[in-house]
Amino acid sequence: MPDTVSRRHGLLVLLCASEGTRLGNDRDAVELIGAAAAHHADLVAIPTERLDDHFFRLHTRIAGDILQKFVNYRLRLAIVGDISAHLAASASLRDFVYESNRGRHVWFVADLAELDERLERLHRQGLPGG
Repeated sequence: MPDTVSRRHGLLVLLCASEGTRLGNDRDAVELIGAAAAHHADLVAIPTERLDDHFFRLHTRIAGDILQKFVNYRLRLAIVGDISAHLAASASLRDFVYESNRGRHVWFVADLAELDERLERLHRQGLPGG
C-alpha cells in the first residue's frame, strides 16, 4: 500500500504506509519532508513500523534529529501506533512523549482516531493549521 494524502479537519495529511523505508536518520526525514512538500501536506503521519528501533532510544539522538527536521521545515508530525513497550522501558522517553504531546507540532498517538480527535480540537479552536 503506498503513502496517501487525505484532507483531515482542514489539513492535508500525508499518511505513510506501514511498509516502506524505515526512518533511521535525519536524511530519511528530509526525503519524507520532500514527499510531503510535493503534496503540499501540512502534517505527516508515520506509523511506528516505519521507525527504526533506535528512534525510541533517546541516547542515539535519532528521534531528536528527525523531529528537529520536521520542526525546521514547519511541518507537523504524528507518530502513529502503540509504543507502550518503549515507554515502559524508558522514563526519559515517557517524558519526551508527554512534552511532545502538549504541543501542536509533534504528537505520538495510538491510532488515526486519536489523531483525528486532536485535529478536530485544533479545528474547533480555530487555531492556524487546524
